[in-house]
Amino acid sequence: MPNNSSPRRPPLSPAVAEVRVGVRRALAAARDSGLAEGALVLVALSGGPDSLALASATAFEAPKLALRAGAVVVDHGLQPGSAEVADRAARAAEHMGLSPVIVRRVMVGHGGGPESGARDARYGAITDVAAATDAGAVLLGHTLDDQAETVLLGLARGSGAASLRGMAPTNGLYLRPLLDVRRETTHAACAAEGLQPWTDPHNSDTRFSRVRVRNAVLPVLERELGPGVADALARTAEQLREDSEALDRMVEEMIEEICEPAEAGIAVSVSALAVNPAALRNRILRLVASSEFGSSLDRGHTVEIARLVTDWRGQGPIDVPGIRVSREGSLIVFTARGNDSESRIG
Repeated sequence: MPNNSSPRRPPLSPAVAEVRVGVRRALAAARDSGLAEGALVLVALSGGPDSLALASATAFEAPKLALRAGAVVVDHGLQPGSAEVADRAARAAEHMGLSPVIVRRVMVGHGGGPESGARDARYGAITDVAAATDAGAVLLGHTLDDQAETVLLGLARGSGAASLRGMAPTNGLYLRPLLDVRRETTHAACAAEGLQPWTDPHNSDTRFSRVRVRNAVLPVLERELGPGVADALARTAEQLREDSEALDRMVEEMIEEICEPAEAGIAVSVSALAVNPAALRNRILRLVASSEFGSSLDRGHTVEIARLVTDWRGQGPIDVPGIRVSREGSLIVFTARGNDSESRIG
């Protein structure tokens, strides 16, 4: 008898499935949050295994949610042959069916170091392309391993909860669908789909602190403390982010009640600050500085300003970048100092 059964499809690779699930959840959440039917989502594509696996999964999942999927490729021009790498990534995206696929070549400044310069140039280009194409979201290929590295770097720098909470799955325009996916999974997904990722030489350059964390620090921790360190760091970031977001919402609700206009600035009630625990009090001070003056207070600045509330002995004004903070009776008064970078504490 003739065999009329259709040929069986090969089983889906678990790695491909895991990446697709991450993308599906992120896009579905974006749709639930207001991303319109037919909206364009862009994949930030470098050609490396993480972004290549992400691009392939997005090309598969986006149409199921009535979304269009494209890609933006940024050529930083930092290495010989970077233009060819960018063009190859663009061709791979087009082969997947992504459209539009836009390549942007940028100039990288080195004022804050090559890592910072490349990041600023990359995000600037991606934001410009998203605006020009009216994209509703940009998908980034950061993995669980990237999250663990970010937490370790923040811990080493003493950056506080703002850094220890790591990268958010959603941050305005940007989505990070792979924060629960290991880097080894994206490599396996590329292999299963026959994709040929580019290996960035900078990923083995020990001049960069993130490379040293990736290739030296985390492996030592895994060896000495046992497997699962990266997962534990990522879980810690998630828990800290939940706590921090809750505190931030509380502060935003409180600040409208305890602040009032002041000459050339804004004033905060001393008594309202005094009755709150340090975690909320310090957040209030930082939020006033950032929202009203665009100034980012470090830990030292914040603690000294808080002493105007908790340890008041008649001390004079405190100068921090762009702001002068003083105690005037029952108020802590923030005033603009002009466009300067000097600070004076005490």
